[in-house]
Amino acid sequence: MAVSPVMQKLSEYIAGAASRPLPPEVTAKTKHHVLDTLASMVSGSRLKPGELAIAFARSQGGTPEATVIGSDVQTTAINAAMCNGYMAHADETDDSHAPSLTHPGCAVVPAALAMAERQDASGEALLRAVALGYDIGSRIGRLMNDAPRVSGFATHAFGPLFGCAAAAASLARLNPKQVRDMLAYTAQQASGVTSWQRDGEHVEKAFVFAGMGARNGVTSAVFVQHGFSGEEDAFAGDHNFLEVFCKGGGELEHWVDNLGSHYEIMVTNIKKFCVGSPIQAPADAMEELLRTNSIPADSVRDIAVHLPPHSMRVVNGRHMPDVNCQYILAAMVLDGKLTFKAAHDYDRMSAPDIQALVAKTRLVGDDRFAGMEAQRPGLVRVTLSDGRTLEKQVDRVRGTADNPMTQQEVEAKCLDLLTDITGADRARQLVDSVWGLEHMASVRALRGLLTA
Repeated sequence: MAVSPVMQKLSEYIAGAASRPLPPEVTAKTKHHVLDTLASMVSGSRLKPGELAIAFARSQGGTPEATVIGSDVQTTAINAAMCNGYMAHADETDDSHAPSLTHPGCAVVPAALAMAERQDASGEALLRAVALGYDIGSRIGRLMNDAPRVSGFATHAFGPLFGCAAAAASLARLNPKQVRDMLAYTAQQASGVTSWQRDGEHVEKAFVFAGMGARNGVTSAVFVQHGFSGEEDAFAGDHNFLEVFCKGGGELEHWVDNLGSHYEIMVTNIKKFCVGSPIQAPADAMEELLRTNSIPADSVRDIAVHLPPHSMRVVNGRHMPDVNCQYILAAMVLDGKLTFKAAHDYDRMSAPDIQALVAKTRLVGDDRFAGMEAQRPGLVRVTLSDGRTLEKQVDRVRGTADNPMTQQEVEAKCLDLLTDITGADRARQLVDSVWGLEHMASVRALRGLLTA
């Protein structure tokens, strides 16, 4: 079968990414997401999914090609990518891309880092591969999200898979023909269903969102490096990927045409707070109310939280602290701020002072915010025992594409995540190394800053 024009263009773009300079603003934004994800991995290495991933990697052995973050283990790039993906989404810390319903960074950065170590690639090559991964993965996610697809497919799994494969292919310096073979193996490994929502400990979720895509994407590239051949157009012909999973994927041509002019990383969100995305606005609003008012816990009569209806359901009364809106706001009132420790303290959820505030906190699915999940709006109204009402509405959460965080804000967030684990000196070195990635001759120079 002849290769379609859209596949020809796509494969040539992926193959040429390693030698194609990024615009300065894209390079800068890519560094933000690399650092944000590295910090997510380091902090995640001390949470249950990360600890399980390290133990798994240690049991597997393997050729020492890449580092397992937060440990002294080196293993194959395939295993390292998967395990580091687990760590990157061990928590609600990593970035997100609203139009595609994906979390690109937690999969693409671990995959690119593992492949960059395997290939002894430069920091510049890593940055270009990461930006490419966001571009390809988010476009596939967009197609799935927009298509009249069968309910239950997890865009959170499919999109990052293709992003990881593209990033790994770039670092492997595959030619266009090899890229097309790589995409065939990637299409065959595509999987993921939304039953992950029943996972109670964020472990299966970390696999679906990150570990699986990172593992399978790197596998596709390594297969082709070793000479594995495949069909040359997984996006055309009978029973192709787009037909099966995207009901035709008629917009693919548009999204391939704007490669190089539209960079998906520029519209990807970074979280200010290490909590589920729908809690970002309430946390932001409560932080401002606490900054400008005295709110003793015993003076609170009622806390009303208005969110988009779908978002409200995601974070209403969940048993995990970092995705339970009522718990997060209660902890903020009691502590005067939100800390990483508080956001992950299962035991504290049942404390009497927390429960007293949780009982006074109610979530409202507000029709005014319907369809606005991408902007992450929210309103918090606190009624005090003296009858006063304090209110704050957040229309666009800090860190979203419409209200991005500055480099200084990203750095501050990441230093907070890193320092308790790596120590202040190593945390500072890691941050400075990422800000200068384009000058790094070999990504392997990061190893000493990321191991236990």
